[in-house]
Amino acid sequence: PQPAPLVSIIIPTKDQAPILRACIDSISNSTIYPNYEIIVVDNQSEEAETQELFEELKERNIQVLDYPKPFNFSAINNFAAEHANGEFLAFVNNDVTIINGEWLEEMISHACKDHVGAVGAKLYFPEDCIQHAGVILGINGVAGHCFKYAVRGEPGQRNRLNLVQQFSAVTAACLVVRKTIFKEVEGFEEDNLGVAFNDIDLCLRIKEAGYANIWTPHAQLYHHESVSRGDDNDQSRKVRVDSEIEYMRKRWGDLLQFDPTYNPNLTLEFEDFSLAWPPRLPKE
Repeated sequence: PQPAPLVSIIIPTKDQAPILRACIDSISNSTIYPNYEIIVVDNQSEEAETQELFEELKERNIQVLDYPKPFNFSAINNFAAEHANGEFLAFVNNDVTIINGEWLEEMISHACKDHVGAVGAKLYFPEDCIQHAGVILGINGVAGHCFKYAVRGEPGQRNRLNLVQQFSAVTAACLVVRKTIFKEVEGFEEDNLGVAFNDIDLCLRIKEAGYANIWTPHAQLYHHESVSRGDDNDQSRKVRVDSEIEYMRKRWGDLLQFDPTYNPNLTLEFEDFSLAWPPRLPKE
């Protein structure tokens, strides 16, 4: 649309100053879209290098919000959204860097349509293989990224890696949504999904409200997945992960096994759109 609506790019962080600097410099130096603000949310950073970076960012007219409570991805982003001035919100991890300068322009071109809710991007690991190309419900019991680890340049099943399409959900590592829609569905779920699956739940509630969630391959970024927070494999986090899985299963039920944007003849064991065996469809 003309004029270009204001977009609030929200980036949560804790320390890891070099990673955050790379992310922000990448956005500032590469993004063609003319009208955006950057909001960094500091979640209990302690390192002197990070504090120095925050002061530098403020001099560059980048807003730095203090969130002094324990880590809760949902709460942090909801807090930032309340302070955002933009008509659109772009939730971006601090460990991403831009590949193509049109990324935000591309995502807004979809998000501005009345029937569209969340819009996701094509994310690569640094090794140039797919990290995110849309989300399939049911993989790994709740949800998984389709075509994960596919080599850059591969077309995917029926050229899907090159086509704009609907998915039930997209990742919040880079997600754009109109602020009014975000408020309509009451933002991220803070109480039960503080770390994992909050983006899946958000997208499903957006879809439940009548909007289409879109993934576009024409917005491309690198994602150094979980480089700041770590992964979910250590034993101390198992109880939390199990409770989040249980919440998703109770909240969304059979939808997690029968994604309406994914053919029921296809597998939930792999991310490559191969045929399910034995078939998932019940016998007549």
